[in-house]
Amino acid sequence: MDTTKKNNAILAGVSINRRPAWEIEDSLEELAGLAKTAGYSITGKVIQAKGRINPRSFIGEGKVEELLSLKTGSNACLVIFDDDLSPAQCRNLENALNCAVVDRCGLILDIFNRHARSREAKTQVQLARLEYLLPRLTGRWSHLSRQRGGIGLREVGEKQLEIDRRIVRQEIYRLRDKLKAIDKERHIQRKARDEIFKAAIVGYTNVGKSTLMNRLTMSNLFVEDRLFATLDACTRTLKKARGKKILITDTVGFIDKLPHSLVASFKATLDEVRMADFLIKMIDVSHPRFEAQMASTQRVIGELGVMDKPNLWVFNKVDRVPGAIVENIAARFPGSSFISAAKGNGCEELVRTITSIQEERMVERELVLDYRENSLLQQIRRHGHILSEKYTENGIRVLFRMEGKRLGLLKKAGCLSA
Repeated sequence: MDTTKKNNAILAGVSINRRPAWEIEDSLEELAGLAKTAGYSITGKVIQAKGRINPRSFIGEGKVEELLSLKTGSNACLVIFDDDLSPAQCRNLENALNCAVVDRCGLILDIFNRHARSREAKTQVQLARLEYLLPRLTGRWSHLSRQRGGIGLREVGEKQLEIDRRIVRQEIYRLRDKLKAIDKERHIQRKARDEIFKAAIVGYTNVGKSTLMNRLTMSNLFVEDRLFATLDACTRTLKKARGKKILITDTVGFIDKLPHSLVASFKATLDEVRMADFLIKMIDVSHPRFEAQMASTQRVIGELGVMDKPNLWVFNKVDRVPGAIVENIAARFPGSSFISAAKGNGCEELVRTITSIQEERMVERELVLDYRENSLLQQIRRHGHILSEKYTENGIRVLFRMEGKRLGLLKKAGCLSA
């Protein structure tokens, strides 16, 4: 064991009310992956079974002593708890262990902060981190006023802790206003795409969503085999869609116990899921607990209020599992798609499935256009499929099929009745 590193960490999990041991082990394995993504090396773990949590230290005093011994022996600088800790519990544990203590929520926030790239993602993460930080500020924190210009920050008799809290609150208000402005920008962008069929790729983090996005849209988005490599919703046009314009959106990944502050802060990004016409629910079929990932995906979809949207289970990484396993899963989940986004297996069939779903939403209409309304005819050609086109004395008689939501273009022009 390497005890010289300054980034050694210990994991701590609690089994409450006889929670199955395999669930705890799976959750801690995922927590270890999160810690690795954040740059930590795991040097040990502690699990305690309890009927109820200790309101003072979350775990019992005996386990605190065990953690202290393990921390000292492995030269760990951090203890990571798999569950949410109250600010008081976190402070008490830090005092008892004489090292930094963070819960799952804080670790995920740290990862998001490291991976945020766009202005929107950075703003969303910064807001979530400050909302997490505010109730945890103590006199042990460095003075935030040194990071600010400082004019008007100090008042006679005001303690430094209160100054720090006031600075954080002011910054939270500023970031909320900034996100409102970003949300307005996104609303304008969505309005411009209202008439276009949109599919959103959703699923657990690191299942290959961005890889599939690149495959379907021939893009070159950032892809890396790590948790939460993608934080921004990105929209591109589906290629090989037989002339029909379909938009595909890659979204931020889901995970168990996703911090509520992040869900709230990423509202503008998650709205892309709410506005989609169709959901591609992606699963890593090679993961030993892929069904738990399916359950988590369904849970988040339910929380977003989009459970009733048309959707398709897409099982990725079929190249990593035996064919017999794929056949068994296909029998259990009929109608699903099985692909390898990295190698392209099954992706052309997936494109056909997506376009067929769009075509199912099309309706047949006939209208007569004035010869001067050539722009409307071009819109029909671009957004629909012309079945027949006849030039008569009264104008151009067009029989066509178009997605129902796009008929609004023609209704606005007065060509179709509302």
